[in-house]
Amino acid sequence: MLKRVGEKQVNPSVHISKAAFPSPFPSELEFSAPARGTWTIVHVGMLVPEAHEIFVCAAGCLRGVVLSAAEMNLMGHFSTVAIEEHNVLDGDMEELIIEGVTDILNRLPKLPPAVLVYSSCIHHFMGCDLEMCYNTLRERFPGVDFVDCYMIPTMRKSGLTPDQIMRRQLYSLLRPTEKKINACSIIGNCFSLAESSDLVKLIRKAGFTLYQIPDMKTYEEYLKMSESAFCITTQLVAKAAGDALESRLGQTHLYLPLCYSTEEIRKNMEKLAGKLGISYDGDRAAEETAEEALDKAFEVIGKTAIAVDYTFTPRPLGLARLLISHGFNIKVLYLDSFNKEEESDFQWLKENVPELEICPTVHPAMRKVQRGSEEKVLALGQKAAYFTDTCYFVNLVEGGSLYGFDGIRRLAELMIDAFKQEKDTEMLIQRKGLGCESCI
Repeated sequence: MLKRVGEKQVNPSVHISKAAFPSPFPSELEFSAPARGTWTIVHVGMLVPEAHEIFVCAAGCLRGVVLSAAEMNLMGHFSTVAIEEHNVLDGDMEELIIEGVTDILNRLPKLPPAVLVYSSCIHHFMGCDLEMCYNTLRERFPGVDFVDCYMIPTMRKSGLTPDQIMRRQLYSLLRPTEKKINACSIIGNCFSLAESSDLVKLIRKAGFTLYQIPDMKTYEEYLKMSESAFCITTQLVAKAAGDALESRLGQTHLYLPLCYSTEEIRKNMEKLAGKLGISYDGDRAAEETAEEALDKAFEVIGKTAIAVDYTFTPRPLGLARLLISHGFNIKVLYLDSFNKEEESDFQWLKENVPELEICPTVHPAMRKVQRGSEEKVLALGQKAAYFTDTCYFVNLVEGGSLYGFDGIRRLAELMIDAFKQEKDTEMLIQRKGLGCESCI
């Protein structure tokens, strides 16, 4: 463990009035808190039904991905090829991929329809001919669809992140086919949007078939997503996936981000309605229901301190703005950088709540910062729950299946439930992969 000499560790948090946008904290050695509720590239890849994942990595890298597969109770759909030191020295990295994957597939009781092969950082450092590897595997197993995936955390600070790449590759198996005018897909989400969400209701109203990968049970069902006339993304991390489908399959890409502003939700619905060929004059009933739910939540929660973290929603500033506008006491936001799409929310918070605390999660000092609070804290997200050491928290990631005005209504209800019912925070954090089956 590296340690600075002669420098006292202090709380690295800053007030939002003094925070720089979009990077309020310096980039240096990083602390990894045990609260890592987000999905990994293993979890995401498992969304392809009936597929088999094969990771080609060093033993240290394999430890984490094995645990992720075990969490989902899907070890039967997961295999590894271990890279050893002699492989690097002998220069047989390509052979290791080809023969390792071949041996695994020959041992399976039945060939899977698709195989996701994950290369790792060392392959890219050494300039391995990955294209040749995949071409060879496709020749050996003509009935199997291979897709190149990447276990490259060292590359996360430049270009597309591993998560963005994984969500793009998740749909790279879709084949060109004739489009259905009345079919569309929501892509890039780990959770299917709820039937009650504003977005899904509008799609159903227009009579469109809707595809969402978490709903797929077979590989053939998955391939039907190719029939979509257009695709929708609601997460910034999934935009590259939508752009790729538009370029490769000709599916128009609509980016309708998860948000909490009445104006932005309306604009998203108007944009979708235009693509569906139907009219949208707003949904006053849904808006009023959301407002009533927030008012009810405030009656219960009052001025209790609330902490929000970036894993809970891709728009933590927008959520904070919504809740503060309705009287809630947002005490601290746990995040390491600001979403560039939230600059207007950042400016609003800076002007209206200048003392709002912005606290990093990966800063080295966070390993020594005193956790917990003398007052009751309601946390939104696992990281917020961990750092505030509270048993009152809403256990969601990436916004869950919540979207639009109905999503705000359901969030308010979850906040009430979390405020009244204690959770075993330590046990839930140990399970890590939210929405996955746990091996615990």
